[in-house]
Amino acid sequence: MTTATELGMDTGPSEAVTYDVAILGSGMAGSMLAAILARQGVNTLLLDGGQHPRFSIGESTIPYTLLTLRTLAERYDVPEIAALASFTDTTKALGPRFGIKRHFGFLLHHEGAPQNPLEVNEFGTPPQVLHEAAHYFRQDVDYYLFQVAAKYGAKIRQNFIVDDVDFDGSGVTLSGKRGQFRARYIVDASGFRSPLATKLDLREDPVRFKHHSRSMWNHALNVKRTDELFTHINDDLKPPTPWYEGTVHHMFERGWAWVIAFDNNKWSTNPLCSIGMTVDPRKYPKIPGMSPEEDFARLCAPFPDIARQYEGCVPVREWISTDRLQYSSKATAGDRWCLLSHAAGFIDPLFSRGLSNTAEAVNVLAWRLMRAVKDDDFSGERFQHVDRLQQTMLDCNDELVNAAFISWQDYGLWSAVFRIWGWGANAGTYRMQEALTKFREDGRDDHFTALEDVPHVGLYWPDNDGFAELHNLMVKQTDAVEAGATTAADATDLLYEEIQRADYFPKGFGLAERDVKFIIPSPRNMLNLVRWAAKEGDPQVARMLTANMRAAIKSRLRGKKLF
Repeated sequence: MTTATELGMDTGPSEAVTYDVAILGSGMAGSMLAAILARQGVNTLLLDGGQHPRFSIGESTIPYTLLTLRTLAERYDVPEIAALASFTDTTKALGPRFGIKRHFGFLLHHEGAPQNPLEVNEFGTPPQVLHEAAHYFRQDVDYYLFQVAAKYGAKIRQNFIVDDVDFDGSGVTLSGKRGQFRARYIVDASGFRSPLATKLDLREDPVRFKHHSRSMWNHALNVKRTDELFTHINDDLKPPTPWYEGTVHHMFERGWAWVIAFDNNKWSTNPLCSIGMTVDPRKYPKIPGMSPEEDFARLCAPFPDIARQYEGCVPVREWISTDRLQYSSKATAGDRWCLLSHAAGFIDPLFSRGLSNTAEAVNVLAWRLMRAVKDDDFSGERFQHVDRLQQTMLDCNDELVNAAFISWQDYGLWSAVFRIWGWGANAGTYRMQEALTKFREDGRDDHFTALEDVPHVGLYWPDNDGFAELHNLMVKQTDAVEAGATTAADATDLLYEEIQRADYFPKGFGLAERDVKFIIPSPRNMLNLVRWAAKEGDPQVARMLTANMRAAIKSRLRGKKLF
């Protein structure tokens, strides 16, 4: 057992020292930022009102998240972060307690009917092309990063509850029952109950987001393998990769339930599975006096195969249940302060955007803090892009998730939303990988700072006008469906017409083809994608894909993977 002293924790009273940066919250965001700053010589204090290890969710990763983690590791010379960027490395570094993620799986359900195997989608992450992603067992991941921060010299205090935050011309004072601390800058990464948001009255009321959902979740034993629900269907209707080997989304009108398994590979010693659900409280309000477990069962019951998925599972913790999940802030950065990640706002766990937003925000904040410390200039103007990025990432995700929730009334409309999300996320990944490849070649940091100068901040693919217009069209059409101004069928046709017309949207890969339900970026499909881009594609798309294909081939020749 690692002791408090070995971790660099101060278990005594406050000190007469001024830290460069104080970070509230030692979850993934706070600990990762603390590790980076401490590694770069910034005198960093990491405070937390609780202690590790502890239960947390946010367990599903996406290629964009993993690539951003590799970028953080190399850009800021913290190789330990790269251990989280693939299932293999995570298992080696932290132990065999993680699930494998070989795809994003989506199954649409309707009340009173078995799941229709024609209304499914799977987006694969095949090991021949990509690093295999992981289902994070977050209590281990967060504690690992917490230890990395301590290793590089961050001063750590657990079980320190901040009661007040006071600013003056030279810094900030953090006060609690156990003492006081002083810093030149404060980052609040503590989540929804942010002391800084309370102090500065930053929460928006009403919340500005369109999307509405409430949630409940747990970890459980004996969760059925999703594929066992569908042994009766023909093999040609089954996905190329078993459902249970990826992140499973059971969708229904205005809600979805998840299955994120930690026991879905032969190496795992973890018998648990993350289960949960988010629903629109306007359609599915809470019933007074009903427990979260009873509520979960009630919401599953109208959908036979969702009910079967969770039948007989054994929760291992107390259920957590929320009211409306969404919250927003008037600002996320100012003079000597920043709200980071979930302290800034939250939408919904759909599309696993939370972890990628966290990593991206840390990436743009860290180098600014390092320069601010050097220049002794912590003015809000230096952090305007951090605020803009965090706010627009939340706004764009709000639009995407709200569009998805609307689309689940009709599979055709959902399939269009699915494809727009899938290509945007992948194009954004190619764009970032192009910058990382250049950085590896010459070590110039401006490859990363150049990524920030874009016209459509907040989108995964923020520098393509055509894709931004398609995103806006998706939002406009799904809003019109919800308002009754158009039909789902007409909206679907309009979106597919734009997808087919657009030279920025790949053809022959499966994403643009309406009848292709299972999208697998195999080596052959990737080659087809590059050929299409070279002959017919938008010049930016052609450049990104060609550059990444060359880099991928070089990596394979060295026995490595690029993504």
